[in-house]
Amino acid sequence: MPVCDICCEELPSETEMKTHLLLSHMENAMACPFCSLSGVLYDELSFHINTAHIEKDCKEMNATVVDSGQKNSNNWFAQSLNTSRTSNVKNKHKESQVSPPSSGHPSPFQDNVMANPITGTTLSQETSTSLKSSPPSAATANGAIKLVRTTQTPSTNPRREREYGHRKSKQKRLSSPNKEGQFPCPMCSLVCNDCFILQEHVELHLQDQGADPDVATSTEASFTSNGRSGVIRYECPMCSLSCSSSTSLQEHVELHLEYDSASATGHSSGDLNLARKLQEEEEQKWRELKSRREAEDFKKLQKQFGLDNSGGYRKQMERNMERAVSRGQMVPAEFHRKRVEMLESLASGVDDGRSKTSGVMEALYRYYQRDASDFSHVWLCAETDHYSSSEGDKGWGCGYRNFQMLLSSLHRMEQYNLLPVSVPSIPRVQAMIEEAWAQGADPQGASHFKNRLQGTRAWIGATEIYAVLTSLSVKARIVDFHKPTGPGDTHLRMFEWVKQYFSHSASRSARLPPKVVQTTLPPLYLQHQGHSRSIVGVEQKVNGNLALLLFDPEFAPGEIRRALSKNTVATMVRRMRKLPSGLKHRQYQVVAVEGVLTTEEKQIRILNSRSLCAEKIP
Repeated sequence: MPVCDICCEELPSETEMKTHLLLSHMENAMACPFCSLSGVLYDELSFHINTAHIEKDCKEMNATVVDSGQKNSNNWFAQSLNTSRTSNVKNKHKESQVSPPSSGHPSPFQDNVMANPITGTTLSQETSTSLKSSPPSAATANGAIKLVRTTQTPSTNPRREREYGHRKSKQKRLSSPNKEGQFPCPMCSLVCNDCFILQEHVELHLQDQGADPDVATSTEASFTSNGRSGVIRYECPMCSLSCSSSTSLQEHVELHLEYDSASATGHSSGDLNLARKLQEEEEQKWRELKSRREAEDFKKLQKQFGLDNSGGYRKQMERNMERAVSRGQMVPAEFHRKRVEMLESLASGVDDGRSKTSGVMEALYRYYQRDASDFSHVWLCAETDHYSSSEGDKGWGCGYRNFQMLLSSLHRMEQYNLLPVSVPSIPRVQAMIEEAWAQGADPQGASHFKNRLQGTRAWIGATEIYAVLTSLSVKARIVDFHKPTGPGDTHLRMFEWVKQYFSHSASRSARLPPKVVQTTLPPLYLQHQGHSRSIVGVEQKVNGNLALLLFDPEFAPGEIRRALSKNTVATMVRRMRKLPSGLKHRQYQVVAVEGVLTTEEKQIRILNSRSLCAEKIP
């Protein structure tokens, strides 16, 4: 690698060596031979001599300087100042030689100088000592007088000191290579292909702004050279900004990160708020949908239980008869006749008896007397009429019909002579329940129906039957079989309780009861979800299994009359028989009549019905 003969610096190529000699030695050696001015460019020095030293011999010295400078450098120095800045001078690495001082041009500095054969410039003795070169030479081979650099330190003049530092900084930044070959201006968006053009451009900036030389020096210190010149810039990896130092770049990137963190937090918070908003909207829609469904289900339940104000027994009867006429199933004359009979029945409050079937219990007793080989015992209730649902109460009147069955049995017993002689119609039963509520019985049930049953198709249950019986001074109780007690969700305890109810009365009347017994007890009212029936008897087979005999309002009058015929009674008994596996609802309630209430007992029961509690088994 080439080595500088003056400062012993190693350079990668001859081109770098030429640039180094020009910028580091020859340019810095430009000094005025008549004053202390040094460290200036050739053009600047020439202008200084022509203007500041106008004496004749100074003009001759200037001419000598011009001639020798251009000749020794083979026009290389002049060419280095043009825009191409290309050096054509060959680098000759030779040892420094000592020459006697030139006598052609006397100077006060000639006692203390040495010649540099490489650059063709004359250096002071002190400068040569600091650079560790050979003893001073008086002149070059051509004998021309060379420019001399004085040993005066820059500190003797503050302005010169700043200029000296400015030049040194320029040398340093010109010594660093730039790989990209483009030099952006640190003060505007201009990008130059040549470092010297950029330097002049920046100096124009500083002149326009009236910048201090120290500022210019710090600004120019950011330039480096790749044989020519360049700029050390630190580009931000997150945006297009370029920073002049790594510290500034670090602070700038940290601001980026803080902003991104804040933005991410903001986005996260915004996403969370959006998610919550969407969730709230979804929940609101779900609640609205649920409310609509509940409202629809409630309307269906109201319609199912007859609480939709769609009319009661009379309107349903008239509507069904009109439909029968329109279908041709009934002639208009019959329609008007039945309508008149219905209005008379409703006015009297007595059931018209069209759905009534009597003598069924007697037919059952005869059947078991004839054919009971599979049964060890059979217990039947007292004589009871069967009431079927009619066109006026079909789908909702089972509770009223079972109550009519119970009343038809009680009317045949002397101890219940306080009851009305005739069985009331369904609208009349509704009125009787409203009267019981008016007396204070079952206020919770009254609130459920809003104290109104007449003119509706409302379903009634065990509590309404209990309330109306209490208002009629009939002693009754409600037994609640609230959960299954047998295998397969069966209610074996209920079957045992029904057997005990019927067999207890029979055992008191005879020491050894017969195989088939018709007791004097009224039927039991059996209620479960959606329907109610009447228990009119219980069978016990030889193996001990029990079965209940039920009167169902769903049995049509023509169907239940089959029990009256000897040939069809067995078929009807099979329909009436219910084994434990046939009664598997979750809950059953039984209303049992046990006698007559006194006035005091009636009032006590009405007061107690405010918090009506059934007897639970188990």
